[in-house]
Amino acid sequence: MKQFSVEEITLHVSGKLIGNKETVITGLEEIELAKPGQLTFIGSPKYAKLWDQSKASAALVSQSLKLDPGERTLIQVASADLAIAQALELFASPPPAFSVGVHETAVVDPTVVLGKNVSIGPGCYLGPGVKIGDDSVLYANVTIMDESTIGCRTIAWPGVVVRERCHIGDNCILFQNASIGADGFGYRPSLDKKTIVKIPQIGEVNIGDDVEVGANSCIDRGKFSSTRIGDGTKIDNLVQIGHNCSIGRSCRIVAAVAIGGSVTLGDFVTIAGEVAVSDHVTIGSHATVGGGSIVISNVESHQFVSGYPAAPHKTTLQQWAYIKKLPDIVKKLNLPKGLMNK
Repeated sequence: MKQFSVEEITLHVSGKLIGNKETVITGLEEIELAKPGQLTFIGSPKYAKLWDQSKASAALVSQSLKLDPGERTLIQVASADLAIAQALELFASPPPAFSVGVHETAVVDPTVVLGKNVSIGPGCYLGPGVKIGDDSVLYANVTIMDESTIGCRTIAWPGVVVRERCHIGDNCILFQNASIGADGFGYRPSLDKKTIVKIPQIGEVNIGDDVEVGANSCIDRGKFSSTRIGDGTKIDNLVQIGHNCSIGRSCRIVAAVAIGGSVTLGDFVTIAGEVAVSDHVTIGSHATVGGGSIVISNVESHQFVSGYPAAPHKTTLQQWAYIKKLPDIVKKLNLPKGLMNK
């Protein structure tokens, strides 16, 4: 079992130690569940009030919060959320053991170019013209189709599929069963309106460096050119990104988001869970879309929008407040009974 002194942890997170300096930490836990010997974190006043009742031996605490360590330990940091990420690095287990080289059950076309220290797991398929960069790892049953490229130090977990002519950058993580480069959803009614005509999707997907794509997420290829994902963007599980989208740098796209075709996101955009974005919408840099919203028109940079249809968040909250008041308003107006049920 890993364990560290609070002084070691303080040094690792560049914090300031307050209280008991003899504490030894054997693990990390949420503040309500923490036990003696464990470290927790407190990043906002909402959780600061739980410190007195918590059994944690120590806490990483944002320096803006004023807490008394008592007989325990506080480690003051600029941001508890970022510091806990650093502490997690100390306690993290190593990744699954994996041998460098090509497993005997993998199918690798003779034209494939492998960099140094590449690991190809059992059941993988690498098609003609594929290139894999140095120190990349493909776990079991990963499929990389013709003329696609994977950068250096990129990890593809089991079941990942990268279709033909798609390009993944350096230091990316593709989690299990992610699908890169499926056909975009392009269909039109035939002239006689009796059948549906499939529109060929002949473009690519280009993913930048330091991108993560969550489990079971899908990024469709472009109809003509490319669907693009900018450097540093993080995509959660069960996300759908349609054809010809252009996603900027360092965006965060949370679980179950559905983004239609030809959508443009600027840099540092945050889209919360279960949001739907209509085709051809543009969302400006540093904008935020609240969870469960449906975006049908453009969003300006630095705006926070929510609701259906998405509107500035304050406007949406006002609308919800008015809706809650409707039954009382009906009573005051003495409207006919049953009107609200129609």
